[in-house]
Amino acid sequence: MPEIKFTTDEKAQIVKKVQLYFSEELDQTIGQFDAEFLIDFFAEEVGAYFYNKGIYDAQQVVEERIEQMKDAFYDIEMPTTFRK
Repeated sequence: MPEIKFTTDEKAQIVKKVQLYFSEELDQTIGQFDAEFLIDFFAEEVGAYFYNKGIYDAQQVVEERIEQMKDAFYDIEMPTTFRK
């Protein structure tokens, strides 16, 4: 699995979300450095679970679309008869 990396803007948005969560849900203040450290920890330790779940979900969607395409091919198939 490739390393999970975020752009500077993405990381800043995630940091704000973590800080907001700590403030609203836990009634605690968390600084930018601590929020970034926490994000890095989760990315390294549990990020693969979320990544894999996304892969499995995408794979399921593709398989469903392939089945739909197969059905569509049968729908446009021309009837044939065998003659001697």
